Amino acid sequence: MDRKNIDSEMIRSIGYDEDTSTLEIEFNSGAVWQYFDFPESSWYEFDAAESKGKFFHRVIKNQYSESRVG
Repeated sequence: MDRKNIDSEMIRSIGYDEDTSTLEIEFNSGAVWQYFDFPESSWYEFDAAESKGKFFHRVIKNQYSESRVG
């Protein structure tokens, strides 16, 4: 999945696959996680969020099935 680099204390890059509704996040630790059944509208909100880390904790963490892929 293609990810774009972002400027965040917590997150290095983010990407989204519209065909599978999968969000992918690479954290600054190097870990890569995928979050499944992630709504496209939420992707646009996440992408536009001023603080990706705060959005992650408020909206994504523990809300979607997930898998570490890297």
